[in-house]
Amino acid sequence: METSAGCRLNGSGSGMITLEDLESFPNDQDLDSAWHSHGSGSLEEDTEPMEDEQDRLLHYWQDIGRVHQVDVPTDMAEPIQQLTTNNHSSAAREKVPFTLITRKDKCGEILYEKRHYEKAKWACIPVQEEKYEQSICLGFMKLMRYICEQNSSGSYLGMTIPIVTVVRTEQSRSLLSREVIVAYHLPAQHQDHPPQPNDTDIVIQEWPASIIYTRSFSSVTNEGSILNEINLLVEALDMPQIHMEDSFIVAGYTNPAAPIRSNEIWVLHRP
Repeated sequence: METSAGCRLNGSGSGMITLEDLESFPNDQDLDSAWHSHGSGSLEEDTEPMEDEQDRLLHYWQDIGRVHQVDVPTDMAEPIQQLTTNNHSSAAREKVPFTLITRKDKCGEILYEKRHYEKAKWACIPVQEEKYEQSICLGFMKLMRYICEQNSSGSYLGMTIPIVTVVRTEQSRSLLSREVIVAYHLPAQHQDHPPQPNDTDIVIQEWPASIIYTRSFSSVTNEGSILNEINLLVEALDMPQIHMEDSFIVAGYTNPAAPIRSNEIWVLHRP
């Protein structure tokens, strides 16, 4: 799977503030209740005007952003409200299609799956911040604006999952490269003619059909957990040709308010 203009996966992907680790968020905050009360997309008869609902959502995201030393600007209020209203159920999020080729398990645990993904168009953006979590947050905020009307069609495009992040490890095998690529799979209805982003940093590219090895994990997605999961997948595959300095993908499916968060590590099959 590869793209161009800085969105290339050579060799071998929640990024969204709502895919990030909230481990250090105040313990007395009921995140699950907060997410659903802010993000249900429904308003009671005695609720305040839409502007106030946008403010509440914005402040919620700003609180999350501060955990990762990320500022969520006020102009994100409308995209946040749009995305939250349109994606209050899993049925509203289109899954990236694939065909399962095989699965390896041991003692009831799935070690990895081998899947085939068809060629498809993705919107991707390179980001390079001091911390992985910052890059994910900032990258997805840009993609979020694109999804929420800041595109040539002027319409809401629809959410797909997973949101993926292309990462590379340093040669020491103990650090992630500072630059990551955050990518969003265009919904089926926009695959043939993708709306162009208003933001010139976002590139629309067609990724070729690929065979992917993937391992699921349910935990936070920070640099430490990602490096650990990459090592676990590489060990399970037992393929010497996979080098740790190759590219990998972190795929995020759920928001951090969920009691169990669903993520995957992907490795591209190389014949």
